[in-house]
Amino acid sequence: MGKKNGITYAEAGVDIDAGNALVERIKPAAKRTARPGVMAGLGGFGALFDLKAAGYVDPVLVAATDGVGTKLRIAIDTGEVDGVGQDLVAMCVNDLVCQGAEPLFFLDYFATGKLETETAARIIEGIAEGCVLSGCALIGGETAEMPGMYPDGDFDLAGFAVGAMERGTDLPEGVAEGDVLLGLGSNGVHSNGYSLVRKLVEISGLGWDADCPWGEGSLGAALLAPTRLYVTQALAAVRAGGVHALAHITGGGLTENLPRVLPEGLGAEIDLGAWELPGVFGWLRQTGGLDEAEMLKTFNCGVGMVVVCDAARAGALKALFETEGEQVFELGRVTAGAGVHYSGAL
Repeated sequence: MGKKNGITYAEAGVDIDAGNALVERIKPAAKRTARPGVMAGLGGFGALFDLKAAGYVDPVLVAATDGVGTKLRIAIDTGEVDGVGQDLVAMCVNDLVCQGAEPLFFLDYFATGKLETETAARIIEGIAEGCVLSGCALIGGETAEMPGMYPDGDFDLAGFAVGAMERGTDLPEGVAEGDVLLGLGSNGVHSNGYSLVRKLVEISGLGWDADCPWGEGSLGAALLAPTRLYVTQALAAVRAGGVHALAHITGGGLTENLPRVLPEGLGAEIDLGAWELPGVFGWLRQTGGLDEAEMLKTFNCGVGMVVVCDAARAGALKALFETEGEQVFELGRVTAGAGVHYSGAL
């Protein structure tokens, strides 16, 4: 009686060859992200980075990790996955720069039930693009094929970034009453609040392929606009002088993120008339009957980053950001007494 062949890993649902093909496909994308300090390409058991070669003398490391959240559901349902890689990078590097750190390198984790090389490559190429735009290198990552853990076509993304700064240059530093708050415009909803967004779309009765109610293209494509990257602009402003703090406006909105960079006993006064609420937020607000307070603690409402700066430097910094292509709004001031207080109306 002949011996039966044993079952293979592929028959259990994991295709090692597909994983290898993906690594080869994304090597050029990773190579595009190379910067001083990178020591090797993809494929090792660990990723090496040389801080001295990156120009640091007495560095402090800063790390941040995040995912894309339920925005991925829209990307999966529409097949429009190209922008979520930038979302992933942005959610990490926009946090790093708030500490005063320059992002140096990034690693991603991509998990799926069955690896579809083309889809995975498009996502990782988006991650590489986000890295290029923020000056950090994609030096490693992990692709996990896990049959039985994810329904067909589903995937999840996580990532982390490591940055550095010279010792003693960390932010926030020197925030004081009277400091000016400059808001940098967002690209839309970015990557927070999408569980509520998806609920509101359900209430509206519209499909992802419906015409966008507030702009051009489809509703799904409009809601997938990738998170804006603020890294190079923010670092340029920090180097120019006068920046006391940076606040990335993510989940919790202005109401909860701005106090994270204010010293105890200080708060903020914000004029809601200082900028125009973008159409996407107006539509979400109207569809769900959301009140102003709920909007301001859930969504960025059109302000993706707040720069807390010396009042005497506000004009020069506003001009610098505008030269870098940013929409800049003078939102208000740092005040005595804790909490964020609003005047005017959205």
